[in-house]
Amino acid sequence: MAMNSSYLLVAAIDFGTTYSGYAFSLKYAFDKDPLTIDANQAWNAGGKQLLSLKTPTCLLLDSNKHFDSFGYEAENKYAEIVMENEQDKYYYFHRFKMCLHKNKNVSREMILKDITGKSMPAIDVFALSIMALKNHLISYLVTKGTGVESRDIRWVLTVPAIWTDNAKYFMRESAEKAGIPKDNLLLALEPEAASIYCQYLPTEKFTGIEPGFTMSEPGTKYMIVDIGGGTADITVHKKLSDGCLKELCRATGGKCGGTCVDSEYIQMLISILGESLIEIFKRENPESYLDLIREFETKKRTITFSPDTKKVNMVIPMTVVNKLCKTHINKDFKSALASSQFSDSIVIRGDKVRIDTDVFKKLFDKTIADILELIQEIFKMKKANSLNQILLVGGFSTCVLVQEAVRREFSNCRVVIPFDPDLAVLKGAVLFGHKSDLISSRISKFTYEISFNPKFDSAIHDDKHRKFIDGFWRCRHAFDKIVEKDTVIRIGATIQRTYKPQKDYSKTWFKIYASENYDPVHTTEDGCFFLGKVAIDLSNSERRKGLEVEFTFGNTELGLTAIETKTGIKCNAQFALI
Repeated sequence: MAMNSSYLLVAAIDFGTTYSGYAFSLKYAFDKDPLTIDANQAWNAGGKQLLSLKTPTCLLLDSNKHFDSFGYEAENKYAEIVMENEQDKYYYFHRFKMCLHKNKNVSREMILKDITGKSMPAIDVFALSIMALKNHLISYLVTKGTGVESRDIRWVLTVPAIWTDNAKYFMRESAEKAGIPKDNLLLALEPEAASIYCQYLPTEKFTGIEPGFTMSEPGTKYMIVDIGGGTADITVHKKLSDGCLKELCRATGGKCGGTCVDSEYIQMLISILGESLIEIFKRENPESYLDLIREFETKKRTITFSPDTKKVNMVIPMTVVNKLCKTHINKDFKSALASSQFSDSIVIRGDKVRIDTDVFKKLFDKTIADILELIQEIFKMKKANSLNQILLVGGFSTCVLVQEAVRREFSNCRVVIPFDPDLAVLKGAVLFGHKSDLISSRISKFTYEISFNPKFDSAIHDDKHRKFIDGFWRCRHAFDKIVEKDTVIRIGATIQRTYKPQKDYSKTWFKIYASENYDPVHTTEDGCFFLGKVAIDLSNSERRKGLEVEFTFGNTELGLTAIETKTGIKCNAQFALI
């Protein structure tokens, strides 16, 4: 992607599963001190009167699907709307980013359902959310008196490294639909951004590092474990002598972020009160339910334990809960608790429940076990030999239980945590916008290929794909491999292929596939999935001549150009989601 080099400011949007935010820095400020990065200080959490550097990723639209509000404002307003029984007049979406996780069928036509089941195109939900963050940032810049106009901004949007290329492209299209010019937009891979940020941090801004050690020493190897709200996203970097970072192992990860623990907490409440009562609670008293969830969210990330800690205090809206219990299950909360499996481990004190420490910690067990398993998978890779440093970042990495579990399980490793792990991706994305060449090479997550129809070879091809085309028996859905999984690819590396359009059309299409396998033969095999189509405009070329197609790998996005072999004419090539 050709970037506009004329910019005055880099603005990064960290679009998260649970929370989103933005940060920025002026070019001249970066040149003086790269860590001079501003973030919005004024997201207001409403009832709790908390000021936050991020806001919930939730979107409220009116009955015409027009923007109403985003973040805390949307959360609080929707709670009021439900209290007035007017939710049918609105669309409310939250935690929708996970629809792109491990989704191999991402398309422009993808549909999202809001909290009440009403449908809307997913790309519109994402675009309106990104637009809300973009507009809020621009307003903030005006308030700060920067004098920077929209055209002077280089935008960076964060995406998980473990996502497929079509999911990343979906985010790009959403951002462009939100009004961000394509030539002013970069995608940053989340664990990479955090790694870049930590390269700039001085030793005293970390925990787990002894005096004198630095993350930026050439030859240093470390694993970046980015644990956010929805996923854990993991990769491995090595610092090179030229100051760049080299990826050593392909990115891996899974659905084991902080929201998984939220689900365990809700399941505990369901086991005490019943699923139907929890649903009624959400529906009839959304504001109180929201306070309940926010209370747990805060406790989950900030709680500490001492040897004397026996109980964990949680504030709950006791008046509301008691009323619901008496109305719908004919007993109060105390009686419901007494008849549950937690009768001996949870006690009520005023508007608080006091939960046995062991029971509270158990809510984290499965999620933490899944995180440890993902880290262990990396250590099993050959290229992870001699690796002995783990860098923990992301919102959920602030949880002391996660930190202790990683240190305990990998006691032979130095576990390093920046003082602001929840902002590492966001601030690193700003730095990436100024210095996008800091990553020297990446490891291919998939095997990439073009679907084509070669002459049929019974020694190679499956007979079910044999078809008579243009006077020859050909193999349909054959896999023309371009890059193999786990290949080391330098940034901007190009690979050429020559193809001949089979028909005299003004436009030809290539179908791009990816595979989790190393050496697939057909695009229909298990593990293969369709990424998208590339349209090549042949209107100004001599048709049916050869095309030199050049693929660009190693960047955060797949690139492609096409040149007619005989004339050297460059043809317009455009990647498109289905």
